[in-house]
Amino acid sequence: MAESIFRKLRDGGEEGELAPALTIEETVASPFGIDVSGYLLTNLSSSILAGKSKSQGLVLITFSRSPSFYLQLLKQRGIVVSSSSKWIRILDCYTDPLGWIHEPSSGFSEGSSLIKLHKCVSDLRKLFSTVIEAGRELVGAGKTHFCVAIDSVNELLRHSSMPLVSGLLTDLRSHAQITSVFWSLNTDLHQEKVTNALEYISTMKANLEPLCPSSDGQRNALENLFLVHQDFGKGRFHVRFKLRKGRVRVMSEEYHVDQSGIVFSPISSTDTVIVTTKSLLPKASYLVHFNLTLSEKERVEKEKVVLPFEHQDDGKSNEIYDGRRSLVDGKIETTPLSSMELQTDVVSSGKGGEIIYFRDSDDEHPDSDEDPDDDLDI
Repeated sequence: MAESIFRKLRDGGEEGELAPALTIEETVASPFGIDVSGYLLTNLSSSILAGKSKSQGLVLITFSRSPSFYLQLLKQRGIVVSSSSKWIRILDCYTDPLGWIHEPSSGFSEGSSLIKLHKCVSDLRKLFSTVIEAGRELVGAGKTHFCVAIDSVNELLRHSSMPLVSGLLTDLRSHAQITSVFWSLNTDLHQEKVTNALEYISTMKANLEPLCPSSDGQRNALENLFLVHQDFGKGRFHVRFKLRKGRVRVMSEEYHVDQSGIVFSPISSTDTVIVTTKSLLPKASYLVHFNLTLSEKERVEKEKVVLPFEHQDDGKSNEIYDGRRSLVDGKIETTPLSSMELQTDVVSSGKGGEIIYFRDSDDEHPDSDEDPDDDLDI
């Protein structure tokens, strides 16, 4: 599933479509969105350097970590970033997001060709222009493409409103030279409407589910804490893809975080069966048992049931209620079928009506003018 996300971001969208966008959702119980972002960042960097990506450049916007953190991360993955690199630019929104520092910090300066210090992140129009400018420094202003990575939108939402942040992300997706965009979000820090808005913008959503055992009321708190700590770096990685024509595909796999990074693996078949069984079977209190066959006693009772409009052959004359007589003393006035005469409705003009039937020919079957439902008391 993580590999499928990477391929979507690497290949970009079709001509005339918005760029694919990914939201990586993390929680306090599973705060590994930065690890998933690092996994995608290193793989995209390798594809760009190898010439296997639709993009030829990468613009990284840092909010939650310093640029040196990501440079060290790429170095650990065997990707050396020098000051003369022509495929990556880093917008430093971490060092001075409010514009309080007047002197350049030690290390990378504001005028570096690799890292640009961006101040006052609340001005999203300026931030968008800076991103486009950084991308064009890498690939030019023609039809060459680049991708954009935002390590976290939590800090961005802290300084700007949700409509402005949504507008920024939509503008990035709509730009002709941007092939893909991805960002991470901690859902515990925001209201549900914020999560839904970012999910609406995204074409892919990935969320991390922790693998924490539920308490059964018998283990003490210390034992539960030990078990949670033991499985802290493990869990499920769920991905939802929005396909064309409104279709949605959901996939899942397991993840494990260690010192070398995050590792993804397929879910074991036994776990899959258990999850499917629990999700499909209803609770025992809602189960209803019934038989499709009848016992001998039930069969006899069924044969005794008198069906409506059925001749009973009890020797009495068959009588029916024609629906036009009133009920008197709870009894239905009936008229023997044999003595009933043709009743005609008299209209306002005083004339009656009748039905006359002429047989088509003498070759017609004698029973063709008989009532096909004559065996019923209707």
